Amino acid sequence: MLPRIQQVIGRAVHVPGNDIDTDRIIPARFMKCVTFEGLGAYAFYDVRFQQDGNPRPHPMNAPERAGASILISGMNFGCGSSREHAPQALHRHGFRAVVAGSFAEIFFGNCTTLAIPCVTLAEADLAKLAAAVDADPSLEVTVDVEAREVRHGAQVFPAGIPTTAHDALVNGRWDPIGELLEGSSQVESTAASLPYMACP
Repeated sequence: MLPRIQQVIGRAVHVPGNDIDTDRIIPARFMKCVTFEGLGAYAFYDVRFQQDGNPRPHPMNAPERAGASILISGMNFGCGSSREHAPQALHRHGFRAVVAGSFAEIFFGNCTTLAIPCVTLAEADLAKLAAAVDADPSLEVTVDVEAREVRHGAQVFPAGIPTTAHDALVNGRWDPIGELLEGSSQVESTAASLPYMACP
């Protein structure tokens, strides 16, 4: 049984901007890997580091943001090419939820199959949440997938998430390959009952 992703609770980091594409999330030159291991180090690399490797001023480089597990951004997050490496880089950097104004569809789907809930907030609510996070690095934020809410303290924001992704996450059905492997005995039983599957 896959874990049920009902809530993500943690500190957050706000990476402002609209139309943040997958090339900014993970530059193409870091995609020459055989596995996804190690991609977390290159998340947002070109906006976080200079060519010589020295850090730039960036929210994710701030020491007080280290260990943040919730990413907050703007509209159309994850647009551009449909590279699976982008959500993999975010996941391996330590992010377990993304809150934005809207998401590119393929990026959203790739995140869901990694158990990363992507939820949307109304523009005004997103601005309030971002301001609160910017003001207090220690602020604990709850992305309540099951209740479709984002909370901090007494502040509650209604959050959007498509029904299919919501049900997959809260019921532990977010990985289609994992589900298939879990049902391998049923697959074999069904295959054995089909006459055209019998060896000649």
